[in-house]
Amino acid sequence: MMAQQQSHRGRALGTIAAGGAVQPFHLLRWAFAQKGADIGQPFEAALFALASALFTMTVYDRVVPNNAIASLIALSIGLAIIILFDFVLKLLRAYFIDHAGAQIDREMGEEVFERLLAMRLELKKGSTGALTGLMRELETLRDFFASATIAAIVDVPFLFVTLTVVALIGGPVVLVPALMVPLVVLIGWLTHPALERLSARSMGEGLLKQSVLVEAIGSLETLKASGAGPLLAGRWSQAVGQHSDSLLRQRLIASIGVTFAGSAAMLAYAGVVVVGVTRIAENALTMGGLIACSILAGRAIAPLGQIAQLLSRLTATRTAYWQIRELMELPPEGPAEEALSLARSSGKIEARNLSFRYPGATEKALDGISFTIQPGEHVALLGRVGSGKSTIARLILGLYPPEDGLIMVDGTDVRQFDPASLRGNFGAVMQDGALLTGSVRENVSLGREAIDDDEMLRVCGISGTHQFLGQIANGYDLKLADRGEGLSGGQRQSIAIARALAGSPQIVVFDEPTSAMDAHTETGLIQRLQDELKGRTLVLITHRPPLLELVDRIILLDKGKIIADGPRDAVLKQITRPKAA
Repeated sequence: MMAQQQSHRGRALGTIAAGGAVQPFHLLRWAFAQKGADIGQPFEAALFALASALFTMTVYDRVVPNNAIASLIALSIGLAIIILFDFVLKLLRAYFIDHAGAQIDREMGEEVFERLLAMRLELKKGSTGALTGLMRELETLRDFFASATIAAIVDVPFLFVTLTVVALIGGPVVLVPALMVPLVVLIGWLTHPALERLSARSMGEGLLKQSVLVEAIGSLETLKASGAGPLLAGRWSQAVGQHSDSLLRQRLIASIGVTFAGSAAMLAYAGVVVVGVTRIAENALTMGGLIACSILAGRAIAPLGQIAQLLSRLTATRTAYWQIRELMELPPEGPAEEALSLARSSGKIEARNLSFRYPGATEKALDGISFTIQPGEHVALLGRVGSGKSTIARLILGLYPPEDGLIMVDGTDVRQFDPASLRGNFGAVMQDGALLTGSVRENVSLGREAIDDDEMLRVCGISGTHQFLGQIANGYDLKLADRGEGLSGGQRQSIAIARALAGSPQIVVFDEPTSAMDAHTETGLIQRLQDELKGRTLVLITHRPPLLELVDRIILLDKGKIIADGPRDAVLKQITRPKAA
């Protein structure tokens, strides 16, 4: 059973992610496939609603004229039993709808988050805040399917059952509620295009507002220090104003259908009474039949009110679906076919006629460069700001695919490897050195089972982390704030270095690993790294001369091209020669 459920989930989510002929209502069908039999129970519960009308008709037409108290007691007991079952089934309906919504939320949320993590960076669109807001749209999908409004779809067949019963009891009286049905549907259909446009506009403005908010919270210290608060406050005010205006218009138009449905229910009730009185005058309808028809007419229109509300929510859900679908249709990292696994790299890195241009950039970051780094070789990439050093590191790690040429590890193009398998052979410290929310222990181990406490203490000793955490009672269980706020830049870099060294990866990539450290701390780190990195490949990017003690070779870049490549001392002499002249 579990395997069948997983298989069904995979097929459904695969359909949503595949693109092509996918339609928004695939989500709807999938939701009912998850709990279709359970949600179908409202139809049985709706049949019990007929009981109250038939009970009233019987009392007026049979009990009251004959003073049949015994029959009244029997009817009352029967009605009480029906009401009890109706109550239980309505509770079950609410439970199963909420359960189906939670299941959709969990499974879809996991799938979308996995696709977000696998996103190719060159295809990333929008700011961090916009992507965060896009993930929030999963709540729109969840709320749509988990709301009681979804039961209105199941209640629609009951509408025709109710009209049939009204026709059997009152004959032509049924024309009154029957005429209201197409009017309510027509109003909903006429307002739908405007709701579509406003929903798309509202979502775009909501994502813009989310982007400003995330940027402000993530850079609060910088905003205060630089005095940029008024700038973002103005952006926030403008975004809130535009979003509020769109939401107001959207709600006003949505209320037209809902309000008209309520008015139609009142008109149906009054119309049934008027027509019913003429039928009574013709002796074609009893008083009890008129009361029953008026009750049933109101119940027949009630699902239409829910349908009108459902249509207004459907526009927002469709918009959220298309936005999420764009993310799901982005090709993930790695090869389209079966990926290769890199169990243990020898450490050889090779670039052949490598070129790369960042998305939207006019100039190439790398222009036809070639080099080979042998296993165990320690190489520094030097050059001015913007010369392409960090770009090479990103390409080696497979974060971006080359525009032209090849970047290979152990003689194989990195694009053929499974990204997780490839990066499992690397220990990388990037420029930002961002830490995760959680303990220091979690930031070093990253959930890897092979990183036990002994290994954590070993690499923290090498990186210098143990020097400031070893003497604190809860040192390695110290909870870090977002991106490691509360620690100094040097402390964050120290933890990032420990994380990169954990597990003794064969290839180590350091991009400005000590830029925030003081000279004394840096000197101690260099001494410890000389022993730690023996026999392993090192790619070092730095502007700090002391770190060059770790390398034997330097590749000098300028404007995306290699202008010098050779032994460390020879290249350093070439760099300093113009200064001596």
